[in-house]
Amino acid sequence: MGFTPCLLRTTGPGGGELIRLGHPLLDAYLDLVAARARPNTLVATAYDLKVFFAVVDKSPDDVLTTDVLTFIRAQREPRHGATVVRIEDGESGLSARTIKRRLASIAGLYEYLIIRGDTAVAQNPVPRGLAVRRPGQRAVRGVPLIRAPRTLPRVLDPVQVDAFVAALRTRRDRAMVEAMLLGGLRRCEVLGLRLGDIRPGEGRLFIAEGKGGHQRIVPVSQRFFATLGRYLDDERPQVAVDDHVFLVLKGPRRGQPLSPAGLDEIVSGARRRAGIKQLTCHQLRHTCFTRLREAGMALEAIQAQAGHRSIESTRIYLHLANDWLAEEYRRASEAIDAQGIVDDIGERGDGIGEH
Repeated sequence: MGFTPCLLRTTGPGGGELIRLGHPLLDAYLDLVAARARPNTLVATAYDLKVFFAVVDKSPDDVLTTDVLTFIRAQREPRHGATVVRIEDGESGLSARTIKRRLASIAGLYEYLIIRGDTAVAQNPVPRGLAVRRPGQRAVRGVPLIRAPRTLPRVLDPVQVDAFVAALRTRRDRAMVEAMLLGGLRRCEVLGLRLGDIRPGEGRLFIAEGKGGHQRIVPVSQRFFATLGRYLDDERPQVAVDDHVFLVLKGPRRGQPLSPAGLDEIVSGARRRAGIKQLTCHQLRHTCFTRLREAGMALEAIQAQAGHRSIESTRIYLHLANDWLAEEYRRASEAIDAQGIVDDIGERGDGIGEH
């Protein structure tokens, strides 16, 4: 039986966003996601499921593993012609990261349907990986279904940073950028700041709306607090709908919290004025941690500042910090060279003794 999803976004009874796809099982799963995840995760999950069921054209309880494999093949098909590829991985279809995320959303749905126990779904149609059989051993899952390339994030050099900051037009915009560039805050964490989260005497910010609902307290440069103080004194509207720090300054939405799209527009406009080809909020965060690591900040401290649950997520800044790798290589190279000199002297000494 076919099923064509339709993503609808409305306001729920409690005032929050309600997302529906038009199937009772999918809508029930989205309710579960909404109860345990952030709004952005809910929207991404709903869109992933919409794309999947639009491709397979089946009801959730009729989906087979072959349908999932067909979906993967469809996602890898060229999006803008076979001759147009991404520089990052040379692929012409969707990126491996996007496909992996969509498969994770699909797998999560079917784990939920299995746990419910009141559907025809008995096993998850999303394979965990490809089985590998070695001689004399039973097959084991050893190969990921989708391999995502491990690429380094892009960071800004000091000249680009100066040009970008100079292109910002308001103290509010500069304070938001400095929160990301000097404190490493995520976009959602900047927009989620409230007046009670600001601790200028301590030089710290309380992050109440971190990724995954995790809270933390982070130090930020006094440059940020000085800029923030001027924004609060001179620009922030006196009449505001709530205590969010960063508000819309002009127009019919004056006094309302700034939206993610609004911050993206500010960053994009300043980027163009500065003549920078590519720049995102997350690049500002990456730039912050790369510079902190280059300045000698311990990796564990960067992990705490970034709000990473696993230090593996933080290790990427070891590769971005050029001075760290160069210094480690220099030390090792000098040790090898010194050992070679000692061995060479020892060999000559042995030869002298024989004569």
